[in-house]
Amino acid sequence: MGKTLIAPSILSADFADFAGAVREIDASGADWIHLDIMDGCFVPNLTFGPKLVADLRPRSSLFFDAHLMVNEPEKLVPAFAQAGADGITFHAEATVHSQRLLTSIRDMGKKAGISVVPSTPAAQIGELLPYADMVLVMTVNPGFGGQKFIPECLEKVRKIAEMRKQQGLDFLISVDGGIQEETAPAALEAGVDVLVVGSAFFAAADKPALVRCLKSGG
Repeated sequence: MGKTLIAPSILSADFADFAGAVREIDASGADWIHLDIMDGCFVPNLTFGPKLVADLRPRSSLFFDAHLMVNEPEKLVPAFAQAGADGITFHAEATVHSQRLLTSIRDMGKKAGISVVPSTPAAQIGELLPYADMVLVMTVNPGFGGQKFIPECLEKVRKIAEMRKQQGLDFLISVDGGIQEETAPAALEAGVDVLVVGSAFFAAADKPALVRCLKSGG
């Protein structure tokens, strides 16, 4: 699908210095900024809301990738669109009318994404793929950063990549969870376009070097 995109997640940043985290991402050569929105219901953690996205928006021209890990995401999508997110991804498990919400996000002029947790099969979103610009496969159970990569999730990536090819579609495939130098090559081999990197990015002494390494295949 083209070059590998790197999307550092500010979930792993110092929450007292999000502006500094955005500066580090900008300086690293990464492509996107991944924003993990958690409601304490769909996942067992709370993070932040649209105001943080709006406050960070003037500080970077990078693509803002908002990942809504919330129940009833349709109630929050307009606020994140207004706040300046470029792409909005929600979970197939969190709403009944996923096709309608994907279409609604596109109608707002944003890239529309659908995500699945490790226990959700690829077939569950097969009918939604023509309406998606991005498909995010969770490679950990969402809620907290720093978790161990679940390699079995890559079989789901392969299935989604095959469905993309069979249907002649061009959505991006992203993975989130446990991505670092050791796990990235297998993800890319499976068909991934976007690597969401959290703990490994913010722990790296040389962030530009890590980004170059991941872009080159680990």
